Parts: sequence; C-alpha cells; structure tokens
Amino acid sequence: MTSPEAHGPEAHGPAAQGSTPFALADRILDHLAALCVLVAGVSLVCLIALFGWLVFGRYVLNDTPTWVEQMSLLLVVYITFLGAAAGVHHGTHLSIDFIREAFTGIPRQAMRYLADLTVLAFGGFMAWQGWLLVVTNSRRLIPMLGMAESWRAAPLAICGALMALFAAFHILRRLAGVERVGE
Repeated sequence: MTSPEAHGPEAHGPAAQGSTPFALADRILDHLAALCVLVAGVSLVCLIALFGWLVFGRYVLNDTPTWVEQMSLLLVVYITFLGAAAGVHHGTHLSIDFIREAFTGIPRQAMRYLADLTVLAFGGFMAWQGWLLVVTNSRRLIPMLGMAESWRAAPLAICGALMALFAAFHILRRLAGVERVGE
C-alpha cells in the first residue's frame, strides 16, 4: 500500500512538471478527484448539520423533522461513492498488496495490470447499472423529499464512470512507462 503523502501534487514526478503528454490529463484527473472529495466533504458537513437539526427538533422543539432520515441516506450515498472514486485515483483504497510486492518484475506488473483491469471492469459495470437505475427510477419519488429516486442512483453511475476512467488512466500511464511516485 502506498503512503498518503505520496499522492500530493508534487508526487506526480515528471508528469507534474509538464514533461510528458500525461501532464494535462494528470491535472484534469487530479481536479476531478479533488472535486469528488470536496463534494463528499461538503455533504459530510451537511449530514452533521442535519443530525444536529434532528436532535434539536426532537428534544427541544418536540417536533421531529421526518425528512432528515431520507436526506441523510441520500447524502451518505454521495459521500461513499464520490470518496470511493477519489480513492481509486489516489490509490488509497484498502488493499492487500504484500503478495504482489513479494514478486519482482513481470509478475508484479502483471498483478498491477490485473488489479487495474478489474477496477476498470467493475467501474464500467457499475456505471452502466447505475445509469439504468437512474433512467428507470426517474418517475419514482424519494419518500418525504419529493425528489426522484434517480438522485439516489446517480452516484453509482458517476462513481462507476470515474473509477473506470481513473483505472484506465493508470493502465495507460503504466504502459507508457510514466508512473506516479509510490506505484
């Protein structure tokens, strides 16, 4: 597993200095991942505020806001899936890599490609199935919120597409011999 400090802006090696064709794509994908983290962070702050409102409404006003539970569930979905997409980009997901790291050369690289291909396939499948849920649930409403159920399925499609994009870029970068520090 790589250390979190190996994933800062300076961790991109030559790609970050603009010496490769991957520099622009790296910056764009870094901004996409940062946007995911930002939206997830703001959603987390909103979730905390919602639970504060829930407690205040229940124990002080003696009037429990019924919509808070559904909104909280919606926010948790966004926090989880956007954070997962950013984790794929930064390589910070929990992984068991001691077997891969015990090997050298071709077996180690093959395992890295296999891991990225698996994430690419899973992300593509998740995006496709998430999009089907968005389309099929566009007329169903989330109870208490009056919003389409599609809003609850949208993070699946978004996260799946981003996971596939990030994994594909890891593969392309590795094929070109331009890897980030810590890969």
